[in-house]
Amino acid sequence: MGPSASSPQPSRHVVFVAYDGIQALDLTGPFEVFHGADRVLATRGNDITRYSLTVVAPTASITTESGLVLAATPGAEFDTTAVHTLVVPGGFGAQAAARDDAVLGLVRSIAARAERVVTVCSGSFVAAAAGLLDGRRVTTHWARAAALRREHPSLDVDPEPIYVHDGAVWSSAGVTAGIDLALAIVEHDHDAEVAQVVARWLVMFLRRPGGQTQFAAPVWNERADLEPIRRAQDLIDAAPGDDHRVGRLATRVGMSERHFTRRFTEQVGTSPARYVADVRLEAARRRLEVSDETVATIATRCGFGTDESMRRTFAHRLGVSPDQYRSRFRTTPGRRVDPALTDVPTTIDEETS
Repeated sequence: MGPSASSPQPSRHVVFVAYDGIQALDLTGPFEVFHGADRVLATRGNDITRYSLTVVAPTASITTESGLVLAATPGAEFDTTAVHTLVVPGGFGAQAAARDDAVLGLVRSIAARAERVVTVCSGSFVAAAAGLLDGRRVTTHWARAAALRREHPSLDVDPEPIYVHDGAVWSSAGVTAGIDLALAIVEHDHDAEVAQVVARWLVMFLRRPGGQTQFAAPVWNERADLEPIRRAQDLIDAAPGDDHRVGRLATRVGMSERHFTRRFTEQVGTSPARYVADVRLEAARRRLEVSDETVATIATRCGFGTDESMRRTFAHRLGVSPDQYRSRFRTTPGRRVDPALTDVPTTIDEETS
């Protein structure tokens, strides 16, 4: 994969830095958006600023995490004098790339001439290691956000948005979110009409409803070491719809309310009230995915009280309504599955792209 067909000047030169172990879609998704935009812009005349595209890597070819081999311009042969946008994809190889002097040197040399830096998914780890994101608000794949925050505390990591624009830095969530990001950049550079035409050809939303949280698997807190706190977690998990006010929970596990609140927060990493809210939201999500129950019934069973309260919570926490969530994530249309069968906590592999 190399430069696109020649484009008239002026142009924005978009350079993708590749390395072994990238997620192929992190690169090819945005690449196709910019290429599609270039074709649309060609119909507007030669005085329109278009895009030229190049894939650069430390070597002449790289192997993606799925085994796909991509040709690239070797970094030693690449002229950095005409760079407008640097794009750093992510993938399983991002952690190694973030420690690879050849990759980091290439990223820094191109960034020094670029007007903006774009990261896709865990490409944020590579750009951060290269010192390009300090002090910026960024996003990354929801399963990698905690690690990015831990490894680079100078960043303002927001795990919710599909993409974030902070000055000269653009960042996106995982995999297909790179397409959303590229569409947003095209709209920023030109107008919504160009981006909309490209989105339609890709059969994509121009603006995807909601944020990353709606796609995240349940993130379960580790069990507390202290037995009374662990018992409180079990009470909440077993019956999300029960009365779990803090005072009542404290009484049930034999602790004062103040002591219970302090120790629960220390042991679990979140307050009792927030833990209850999280468990109720996950319970409602599972029932929407696998049952035919109405929103009102689920709201009652999961402790929201009313369907309107549940709708407000979904809008605030997930950016979509319960009905929208069900339409996207229903796993067995037309067939009822006992929600109890899905109540096993799910763990997340931190090496997700």
